[in-house]
Amino acid sequence: MSRFRLMSAAVLLIAATGAQASSFVVTTDTIVRALDASSNATSKISSSFHDDKIVLAARDDAASFVASKGEIRGAHLEGAFQHIREVSPGLNASDAQLAQAILAI
Repeated sequence: MSRFRLMSAAVLLIAATGAQASSFVVTTDTIVRALDASSNATSKISSSFHDDKIVLAARDDAASFVASKGEIRGAHLEGAFQHIREVSPGLNASDAQLAQAILAI
């Protein structure tokens, strides 16, 4: 009976380790996909508006927005957000992503 318990414990340990590893893989894959989507949105914005005067005028406001984690929202930045969303209505980007993209220009 002791041998049976030892084998059962070993099987449970292996199963638990496998479940933990697969959970880590799923979590990692989810994070990577989210970062990739964010990066693609930022790249798309920064390449599309690199010479847009409205967007370029919002760089200082974008820096303040990012540094304050969204607390400071300047008039130039608000105008740039509105302009970007009017020009690219299919773009699904948060204000933070837009501000980071403006800084990347």
